[in-house]
Amino acid sequence: MVLLNPRVYVDSMHRFATQFCGVSAMDHQSVRLMMDQALPRGSDLLSALPDDVFAIISRFLSPRDICSLSLSCRSLNALAATDKVWFVQCEALGLVAARELSEWREGVISYKALCRFLVGVRPLIGIWVHQNPELGNVVYVMPGFISVVGCRIIPQELGPLGLEDGPLLWAPVFEIIGDCDGSMAFFLHGREKDGDYFYPGSLKPIHRTCNVLLLEVEPQMQNSERRLSHSKSLVHLHSDRELSRRISMSDNGISRSQRMTEPNESIPFSQLAFGDRRKLLEIVTNVVRLKVPDSAIGPLFPRSSDDYKKFQRDMVLLSERRMLLLQMHRLGVGHFDWEAAPGLQSDPTQMDLSKIKKSLDRSSGCHGSLNGEESHSQRRRSKTVAGYFRDGLKQILGRSNSVNGSRSSSKNGTSSSGKKHAQLHEFLMSGDTLGLNLHASTMKLTTYRAWPNMPDNRFALYKLPTRAPAAGEEYAGLWGGTFGWPPGRSSEDKPGKALFLLLLSYEETEGQRLLIATKILEGTHYVLHPNGSAMFVVKVDEPLQDPFPWDNDGNSFPVDMLHAYNGEGIANGYGFRYPGSKPGSLFVIQNGLLAFIWKETRVVLTLQRLDLQQLLRKGEQAAIFIGSYRPRR
Repeated sequence: MVLLNPRVYVDSMHRFATQFCGVSAMDHQSVRLMMDQALPRGSDLLSALPDDVFAIISRFLSPRDICSLSLSCRSLNALAATDKVWFVQCEALGLVAARELSEWREGVISYKALCRFLVGVRPLIGIWVHQNPELGNVVYVMPGFISVVGCRIIPQELGPLGLEDGPLLWAPVFEIIGDCDGSMAFFLHGREKDGDYFYPGSLKPIHRTCNVLLLEVEPQMQNSERRLSHSKSLVHLHSDRELSRRISMSDNGISRSQRMTEPNESIPFSQLAFGDRRKLLEIVTNVVRLKVPDSAIGPLFPRSSDDYKKFQRDMVLLSERRMLLLQMHRLGVGHFDWEAAPGLQSDPTQMDLSKIKKSLDRSSGCHGSLNGEESHSQRRRSKTVAGYFRDGLKQILGRSNSVNGSRSSSKNGTSSSGKKHAQLHEFLMSGDTLGLNLHASTMKLTTYRAWPNMPDNRFALYKLPTRAPAAGEEYAGLWGGTFGWPPGRSSEDKPGKALFLLLLSYEETEGQRLLIATKILEGTHYVLHPNGSAMFVVKVDEPLQDPFPWDNDGNSFPVDMLHAYNGEGIANGYGFRYPGSKPGSLFVIQNGLLAFIWKETRVVLTLQRLDLQQLLRKGEQAAIFIGSYRPRR
């Protein structure tokens, strides 16, 4: 167990006295002397502090430090367990506003339990992408209500109201809900012809540097001990020491596999052949699915509103929905007896692998090859939930058919060809139940201009490394916009403009600093540029003196240009493998806009910085149908 050095107490209290108590410079030596004399009985000194004072000092400590402090002795355990201390820790994480934290506290046993949940899910917050489909597969993970929600941004056109005032269409992909003790429940979202469905599952420990989200099937042993442990989990986890231990582990980013050694290590799902993984996912999602009741249809996060009454009404709806989902997860935990599953025989050890594959084919309604290729007759068959995932949310199931996808997989050397796969019957032997599992893992990925190179044989989402603006990198981050000037709005008598989402990042090549705009979403009906394309590359060390071609913006206000840079913009090339480029210029405009103009054609791409969380809160949830989307009414 790692304990804090007592000198840390002295330094923290000295900083507190300086910053918050207004101690003069002459008094600093007296304060230091007093604290040094108290150093041998540091625990007594800290325990004698008022709660408010210690809460302020605790801002200098991490959740792991607080947990270590609480485990050192009884007096400090009581001091470190106060809600005031853990409220400060929750607020310092920066995931939820203080106004909403008090609402979240109503659904958990303590701020300490809430901090456990926030520390656990913090690595998931951000932008996740997949190569397929080429129009864009952008999933933004954001806080909900004692939960995080994965929201897919629908490729769309902007209407007359533009991006700020028009609703952004989105669809839920998954939810991770916090229980009263800070533990987590996972739900995959989906829609079939007869309505919306939840697909409950489990969640592996989330690594603090995770960059890949994997959807997997996990075998487990179902016995009385596991059920008893689940039913008593709330009583067991209410212990402060148990919560301290779990928060410390979560904050350390150590996976469960690194903390304990299983006597019989099971075969990882990733070692199965692609076809076997796909068919297992189809079977499990078909069996564990739960029809979404009308009472669970509602907001997934508080909608942006300055109206306090509307905010409170949303909180009531969110609280009721959360309790219902937790109850559904406890009753239908998401595992089923594979021996009783349709199409599977009772003893995998006695069954030939080819028969298992055939039974998997029959159970999923597919008779195509197991390498993920679909025949024409398979595409015409009735849509199962797996078919919905494959055709609608290809970030969950599916395989990229693009040249980019094939190229990226070969770069990583992770193509399934030539790789020895684990046997399906050996995988099934490691448990008597199968369940859905979300695995947030850290993998070594190569990137090209901020875009991850994605293998084509994983059911995964990949996290985009997004850097905040800083000195010398003022334009880094997420931007959105459309082609055309003036920006933002389309007139009522003209069709909408396709929304583009671009990630701007900096890179140094051959001594030159480059600003690269990587496309991650395209709102057209057909693919003009593949995901990961550099829409433009600008040399930030080569400023220009060229004037901006237009004098006014859409509101007839004069355009005040701040900077201009030389660069190149994407052009048509030989397919997607070799996109060409043509000269252009990037203009920085005073009202926060960026405009890239191709010199030859004078085509302009206008961008503005985006806050996806706020746009989604003001946005509109779309009902997903196979191959199409429409707003939910």
